[in-house]
Amino acid sequence: MENKKQGNNWTAYYDPDTKRYFAEIMYTSREGREQYDYEITQDVYDQLGTFNDDIENERLIKNAKMTYSYENTMYGTLGPERMVWDDEANEAMQESVRKIDDPIYIQ
Repeated sequence: MENKKQGNNWTAYYDPDTKRYFAEIMYTSREGREQYDYEITQDVYDQLGTFNDDIENERLIKNAKMTYSYENTMYGTLGPERMVWDDEANEAMQESVRKIDDPIYIQ
């Protein structure tokens, strides 16, 4: 099983050490940046990338448990600048991303 899937605005990760799945949706523009992190299920992970439209992938991810949100735009903050709903899941996702994106990462 691959450990990372990616679309235009989303990236999903599988951590084989913890057997957990995570996804992030990120929008960036000249107006600012929005980032939303989720803990997803294996079923959601398996379906990601099978749709013809990335909007469908994002809809699937958004049904999962949100663990982190960052919203900041030039028009004012849409929500709290940083909001973490689940510290443990957020830290586990960051650890997974480091392991997957940096193959020489040593804990």
